[in-house]
Amino acid sequence: MAPSMPEAAMKLLLVRPLVPAPLDPNFAPVVLAKRNYLKHVGSSEHLEWALPRSDGCARYKLPIFPEGHEDFEASVYLAGVLIQEMIWQRSAKSLMLAGPKKICELLKEAYSAGGAYEFEINSMPNVCGTPSEPFQVQIVSPAELPESKDTPQVCGKDASGCRLAFDLGKSDIKTVAVKDNEVLYSKETEWDVTNPDPDYHYKMVVDALNLAKAALPKVDAIGGSATGTVSGDNGATWCDIFPNVPPDVYKAKVVDIFRRIAHEVAGDVPLKVINDGEVTALAAVQKLEGLGNIMGISMGSSEGGGYANSDGNLLGWINEMCYIRLDLNPEAPTDPWTKGSHTGISHMYLGQRGATKLAAKAGVKVPENNV
Repeated sequence: MAPSMPEAAMKLLLVRPLVPAPLDPNFAPVVLAKRNYLKHVGSSEHLEWALPRSDGCARYKLPIFPEGHEDFEASVYLAGVLIQEMIWQRSAKSLMLAGPKKICELLKEAYSAGGAYEFEINSMPNVCGTPSEPFQVQIVSPAELPESKDTPQVCGKDASGCRLAFDLGKSDIKTVAVKDNEVLYSKETEWDVTNPDPDYHYKMVVDALNLAKAALPKVDAIGGSATGTVSGDNGATWCDIFPNVPPDVYKAKVVDIFRRIAHEVAGDVPLKVINDGEVTALAAVQKLEGLGNIMGISMGSSEGGGYANSDGNLLGWINEMCYIRLDLNPEAPTDPWTKGSHTGISHMYLGQRGATKLAAKAGVKVPENNV
């Protein structure tokens, strides 16, 4: 059950656009809430946090209302939303809080078992590839917070030679064969992501790539994209295109599935698999001839996100933007992926359900599971 929004938070954070959405008039985007909050807070007190991960660390500093102020709950609520956003943008093994005691204690409770963000603390160990290590929350001094750190990754800037590519979505497998930047083959193959057998998924992707391979004289490299979290060494750390594979089987037969697929299709050629939204960002960098600071959004059955820095490189972020809060309207819908943990989740607006839920409001008949 999604937690309710305190009335004190509603006063500052429920900000609707000047031009209301006709089919969603109570839409209240987070970005407008943040702008309005920062305009009013004017405080000398700050909350700081750090989100360490294996290859980096995210940092943020938010001005807050002091304990006892009538708008204090707005600070607590917005901080929770922004921490959640950063967790799904960067990933995190733990949360470190520094600031006034009361707000730190409330946020520690929210990011603990039974708290408002229980979905995040249960998901992150799997996302980080460390399922046996529980997500930790610590209250520390500002001096104890680790420095911000990213890990730039150069990829997606060379299409010469003979290359295979695949994109694994929740509806189909897309395969492409490219020779010297010219597409020779392209096909979409439907598949059943709900199948619990990893051998089924393995065979489906291998067969699709072998059909594409037939269009090339040789294979110099393979590139791929998938929904979910892919590690730097092409491991399917936490990919929601295999939702029904049991955890023990996932670890044994899915984590290395991309590496095994590439080896069977083309031997020991270079392989790079990244998040589908990151592919979108890198494609924009190419189209804009190297222009950086690009955010890409891939909208399909769900939503993928990606960010390329000023040099056109990825930063080691997970970019699971589908799980962040987009709409603070308390009556916004919950979603099936987080099992009702939150309302107003991004992929309910920037993806297939963004269209179908509005179509239903306009009187168009759509399946109940797409509303």
